[in-house]
Amino acid sequence: MDFSKTQADPRRRFIGIAFVVVLHAVLLFGLMSGLARKEVDVARAPIETKVIEEVTKPPPPPELPPPPPPKLEAPPPPPFIPPPEVQVAVPPPPAPAITATPTPPPPAPVPIAPTVPVPAPAPPAAPPAPPSVAVSCPGYKELMMDAGFPREATRAQLNAGEVTVSFTIGTRGEVKNVAIVKSTHRAFNRHSLEMVAQFKCIGQAQESTPTVVLSYKAPE
Repeated sequence: MDFSKTQADPRRRFIGIAFVVVLHAVLLFGLMSGLARKEVDVARAPIETKVIEEVTKPPPPPELPPPPPPKLEAPPPPPFIPPPEVQVAVPPPPAPAITATPTPPPPAPVPIAPTVPVPAPAPPAAPPAPPSVAVSCPGYKELMMDAGFPREATRAQLNAGEVTVSFTIGTRGEVKNVAIVKSTHRAFNRHSLEMVAQFKCIGQAQESTPTVVLSYKAPE
């Protein structure tokens, strides 16, 4: 029988091709679905973390101290041999020489020059005496008589008194710096100051400071 002459059946060829296509499709689908599931399983799998501990090297062993040096024993000292005694003759000490120390003559007296007396400084010139109140302030006695006896003294039951007052007369005759120098009783002080302040004095070339004694006596 000659097979080369027989014609192949076209249906069988179509079935074979279809089978091959379907087989490839099944294999391709299986591969794709399997890989997808594996990727999902890999994504869903828990992530494990591990702490990698640092490996520390053990400390080096402590260094051993060096061995102590060997003790060197000193050789024993030689035996003590006392030196021979030698007696040396000591010469006698020389006699002390007596030397006479000459006494120096006393120094000649130093001549003392006579002291010249220093003249004492002349005392300062005394300031000129202030002019009398009667000359500088004429009429002051009449003012005293008109003033009368102080009321404070009458209240103090005083019959007499005396007050010393100092004051300054200016170049134009003004009276200033009135002050009490001495008083037998303070009951006369205010009256005396007021009365001296009323003095009418004559101007001088320079200021002067006289004093005046005011005597009081109660009327009988």
